Amino acid sequence: MQFFDTHTHLDYLAEALNLSIPQLVKNAGNAGVQKMLIVAVFAENFEKVTACAHQSPKHLRYGLGLHPLYIRQHELAHLDLLESQLSERDPLCTAIAEIGLEKAVADVATPELWQKQCEFLETQLTLAKRFNLPVNLHSRKTHDALFTFLKKAKLTNTGVVHGFAGSYDQAKRFVDLGYKIGVGGTITYARANKTREAIKKLPLESLILETDSPDMPVFGFQGEPNRPERVAETFRYLCKLRNEEPGLIAQMAWKNSLKLFSPI
Repeated sequence: MQFFDTHTHLDYLAEALNLSIPQLVKNAGNAGVQKMLIVAVFAENFEKVTACAHQSPKHLRYGLGLHPLYIRQHELAHLDLLESQLSERDPLCTAIAEIGLEKAVADVATPELWQKQCEFLETQLTLAKRFNLPVNLHSRKTHDALFTFLKKAKLTNTGVVHGFAGSYDQAKRFVDLGYKIGVGGTITYARANKTREAIKKLPLESLILETDSPDMPVFGFQGEPNRPERVAETFRYLCKLRNEEPGLIAQMAWKNSLKLFSPI
């Protein structure tokens, strides 16, 4: 089976484990992970994320974006830099990522910073439409607000709501807009009943796999940096939730991910 880890912070994982990008790619490949998307979080790591992807262009793609958790340090000039980087049309840059909204952390959800989050998201969605790139979306306690922005943006090359944790009704609204749902470590925890039920009921063609390495550890590996190869563990749990044959689930997730983040 082939897997595509559609959400990694491989630059941070390399630092955490003191391993090279080629070694991380090799380790992932041994577990069937043939492709990975590396996402940026702020302007200062645009260059590093780009360089990481180019170390293994057969296996790696990347996205550039301004993450809502770092909204305090984002500046308007960083949006200009993002636009400039996207205009270079690097074929390995296949997404605007990681972008979105955050309300689970009070420090970045004050009225002033929430307004800034919304403005930065709207601008980045406009760039996504202009450059015809999919988006990889962060959303914590903001599903309703995010849906409103996405509905207004009307992207033709949509994207994924990454690391989804929520209800079936919330997920279905995104799916009905044409977005994929990122299936990660959340479903490996028994307490995540609401999310598990959502993933169980959603159309198979709406699901893609991810790890969020080195974050969002799967059950049994708490306290350790998450790794792309553990997407296979998430897949195992996904198969328990679904009625389809494992081969079909893997094939569909792979196909969905390629179409979205590796069209080349």
